[in-house]
Amino acid sequence: MNDANSASSPPVAIPGLQHGQTATVLLDEVSKWYGDIVAVSNVTFGIGPGVTGLLGPNGAGKSTALNMICGLIAPSSGRITIDGHAIRGRPDVYRRLGLVSEHETIYPSLTGREFVRLNARLQKLPDVKTKVELAIAMVDMQAAADRKVGEYSKGMRQRIKVAGALVHDPDILLMDEPLNGTDPVQRAHLIRLIRQLGRDGKTVVVSSHVLEEVERFAQNIIVMVNGKLAAVGDFRAIRNQIDAHDHEIRLRADRPRVLAGALIGSDAVRGVRIDEHNRVIADTRDVRAFYRAVPKLAKEHGVRLYEVQATDESLASVFSYLVER
Repeated sequence: MNDANSASSPPVAIPGLQHGQTATVLLDEVSKWYGDIVAVSNVTFGIGPGVTGLLGPNGAGKSTALNMICGLIAPSSGRITIDGHAIRGRPDVYRRLGLVSEHETIYPSLTGREFVRLNARLQKLPDVKTKVELAIAMVDMQAAADRKVGEYSKGMRQRIKVAGALVHDPDILLMDEPLNGTDPVQRAHLIRLIRQLGRDGKTVVVSSHVLEEVERFAQNIIVMVNGKLAAVGDFRAIRNQIDAHDHEIRLRADRPRVLAGALIGSDAVRGVRIDEHNRVIADTRDVRAFYRAVPKLAKEHGVRLYEVQATDESLASVFSYLVER
């Protein structure tokens, strides 16, 4: 046997990393369970600099994965490292992280500025005032900074949470469904900010259950479902895999029955029904053709569309299909 040939075996590729990319964050055979409930099941993937989307339906294990990466909870098995160092119990590593938690409670009696200042002081920053004002400006919250957080809309709370996570200029930013509750203007501003942070060389991880959102800011996508790693790749590769499977699409319109009648004649539609909320639910075998056909059909029949979106149940089915493959 030639030992030299054995030693020259190529390194094992780490899911989630592009060729030649070094992992800032690495999950190695990580699982997390609570009694009989398995939240994350033996996942291995790496995350490098730039923006990575963590995609999956609700309950896929995305929040649990983010909470383990930032050290809030410990994995039941496996290992998580940041630049090769274990994170749990390492304050020096914690200070490199910024976290925007989906379920974080913000003190409603504080103003936005006071909330960001509190985060700056907890990070022991030397120039608190300058850092606070810079973070507030980054999320375009100057006009509302002196209002109490309890008076904020959901979108405003999301933005001030991002400011609190950015105030210490972290190398790694973890964002759990940060676009939830934002209006179109707020969403566009946050997406531009996320892109810029990635261009600046930071490692940004953003979780979402909406592929269309993730496509707007993430170079790389990691898909999770039922606690398992389902797929990795750029958004084109993920889109191709997802679009190859049947979808259930929910539509809201001013004339749902007229829209349902128009859709049933489309070759891309397998079936149509109207639910108890007077929304049209369409089953499609060709989601791309469906999305192209809907605006044309609505215009032809004088129907105003309010919403066109895959249901969470449909996404869960599609992602499960990816896992089974």
